[in-house]
Amino acid sequence: MRLRRSRPSDFPALLEVWRRAVAATHHFVSAEDFAAIDRIVAGDYLPGADLLLAVDEHDRPLAFLGASGREIESLFVDPSVHRQGVGTLLLEEFARGGEGELMVEVNEQNHGARRFYERRGFRVTGRLDEDRDGRPYPLLLLAR
Repeated sequence: MRLRRSRPSDFPALLEVWRRAVAATHHFVSAEDFAAIDRIVAGDYLPGADLLLAVDEHDRPLAFLGASGREIESLFVDPSVHRQGVGTLLLEEFARGGEGELMVEVNEQNHGARRFYERRGFRVTGRLDEDRDGRPYPLLLLAR
């Protein structure tokens, strides 16, 4: 496995990584909300994002991390490589790339994500009752 920056040709594979990762970890999201978020990810987020990727020996994306400044906006790992250090590798590479506190928001109902970040030194600093689009999915604000 190696890390690299995303390219436009990665878009279809990244969308599938996102879909599989969310299906495996976001059981609390309604089918209607999943479809709406999928349209945003496919139409707005992924096409223009500059992402850090973990790719396999055939250069196929296994996971991606997107950020704005020191805030992690997205970290999604294909379930086929969960618990194999892929997310940690992306996180630590991103952390090396700058100064200052790292921040991330996770869905409160996504217990695995919270444990992942807390095991890597993040602490809860706040909570929002809804996600950033007003959906009924509370967010935990974490920092390291």
